Amino acid sequence: MKKAKDILNPVNLTRMVVALAILLTLIAIFLVVTRRAPALDSRRASDTCTSVVVVASGDTLSKLLLEQGLTHNDVDAIAKTLKKDAGISTLRADSDKIEFTRQTDNAPVSKIVVIPSPWKQVELTCDEAGAWNCKTVDIERDTRAVYRAGEILDGDSFYLAGNRAGIPAGILADVYDLLAFEMDFERDVRAGQKFWVVYEENFSDGKKIDNGRVLAVSFDALRGNVKMYRYRKSDGTTGYYDADGNGAIKSLKRTPINNAKVTSSFSNKRKHPVLGYTRAHKGVDFRASTGTPIPAAGAGRVIARGYNRGHGNYIKLRHNGSYETLYAHLSRFVKNVKVGTNVRQGQTIGYVGSTGMSTGPHLHYEIIKDGKHVNPMTVKLPAISNLDKKEKKNFTEYRKLMDDAIEELKKNQNLFIQL
Repeated sequence: MKKAKDILNPVNLTRMVVALAILLTLIAIFLVVTRRAPALDSRRASDTCTSVVVVASGDTLSKLLLEQGLTHNDVDAIAKTLKKDAGISTLRADSDKIEFTRQTDNAPVSKIVVIPSPWKQVELTCDEAGAWNCKTVDIERDTRAVYRAGEILDGDSFYLAGNRAGIPAGILADVYDLLAFEMDFERDVRAGQKFWVVYEENFSDGKKIDNGRVLAVSFDALRGNVKMYRYRKSDGTTGYYDADGNGAIKSLKRTPINNAKVTSSFSNKRKHPVLGYTRAHKGVDFRASTGTPIPAAGAGRVIARGYNRGHGNYIKLRHNGSYETLYAHLSRFVKNVKVGTNVRQGQTIGYVGSTGMSTGPHLHYEIIKDGKHVNPMTVKLPAISNLDKKEKKNFTEYRKLMDDAIEELKKNQNLFIQL
């Protein structure tokens, strides 16, 4: 290493100044070149022509591609590539979009972008050999958690109150499905009850695209406050849990059909509307119009499907070693749901009707526990899964953070949590 006094002598200073001047000149030339390059790229990009087609009813991929001047060989190759590499075999009307890019107005299509959702697009390009290559691009989401609160007024339903609070219909339906495990919206909703929901809103380029998932919900039900939090476990799976970390999603739902009015409750003594004498009513009746889909109250296996004088068309599911459910007075069954079929929770198994001893269209719903009929509205239902000790500790920390954030959102509902 040279000493400082040697570096600072006149000869060395001159050499350093010359070297520095040369270096600055090279840097200036480099900057000019790099600044010009994007300008050329921008000019070339602006020369390309892009048209967007929104898929309409009756449109097919083949039809749209041929209209853009592609050959039948290209159409066949593109269809095979989309199915193989992107899992796209059909187009959805009024939903999917396709972008076509050409170098000039009269040039052949050089790039195709299929847009099946706001968060995904599939890019197809043709190489020099004429082969079409496919690449899937995920669009980054700007996800925000928002808070909305409401109160049940006289004559309100939960949906009316939720709509007034500014909660989107899809989010209300999700909340209904969650709370239906713990409460009956026909019998448990009263004026003065308060509720709040925290849910996701998804944005792209500052514009809201859609809603995401429910993150937390609270409802002041007759049996006490019902609160649920969405939580991701260490293994990556997610679920809903109460404030103590116990599974909030039960193995069965109390009310299979959303928004259905209870017309007859569970009772050991009820005057039968057809027979005219008093006998036990071993289930709950829900009024619904003929043809309303009936979802399975829980995951299970079909153990009976048929017709008898009292129940008319009925179907019976076994959910585990203890619980069974029965659905009666169906107008018809779902064709592929037969004895021995495994069904998931929420899967349609039949349709409301008025077969058997019935005075009008409705669903008769029963829960049988250990061979004995129980009241669907009051029976304590088992949770699907609870958190273990370690997960409960992590959940408690997460819940506290969420509760603190919710308190801030309560003070100003115009705020949001950036996720």
